[in-house]
Amino acid sequence: MSNIKVRWLGLSCWKLEAGGMSIVVDPYTGVRGLPEFKTEANAVYCSHHHGDHGYTEAVDIVPYEGEPVFNVRTVETYHDGQQGSLRGNNLIHIFEAFGLSVVHCGDLGHLLSEEQVKAVGKCDMLLVPIGGHYTIDAEQAKNVALALGAKVIVPMHYREGEMGHDVVAEAEPFMAMWDDRPVMHIDSDTIVLTGGEEPQVVRLTFKGV
Repeated sequence: MSNIKVRWLGLSCWKLEAGGMSIVVDPYTGVRGLPEFKTEANAVYCSHHHGDHGYTEAVDIVPYEGEPVFNVRTVETYHDGQQGSLRGNNLIHIFEAFGLSVVHCGDLGHLLSEEQVKAVGKCDMLLVPIGGHYTIDAEQAKNVALALGAKVIVPMHYREGEMGHDVVAEAEPFMAMWDDRPVMHIDSDTIVLTGGEEPQVVRLTFKGV
């Protein structure tokens, strides 16, 4: 089927699958409350190379036969609100397949300029950090989502009890900000993007790796 399967592996790490091809984004190590893990994929991408986003050793690369299913683009941003002077650069990745687009913000640390919004382009699903401190906070994340016209908005990089960085916020403030679209917390770590979705905010549940 012409869809993209999107699975949350914890923090900002995701596994995308489409047409038999798989991609892992921002694999981690050393994150409080999250297990060390190993997985396999046809490719791995990192928004930046801190250990909680750039631990590529967690991913065994397996060959993919045929033409790549995903087209991958990047937009350069910063890991902080001071043009990278605190934490360096950050890449937004845009993963496109079957006319669908999944936008992974990495550790975005600022609001987007008009030029960056245009460069990202179509956004069917947005994977956006919401926890603040290291990244944009809940209010800024909503601003980014609206600027991009994101249809399905999925928060990441937040704290949940003893899981995640202890200095970042939990998800509830972000989830409470939306009154113009359905907001749900589903008991699954996976969502399938088909292109027929109505605007919505979806919080997934970590199920292990």
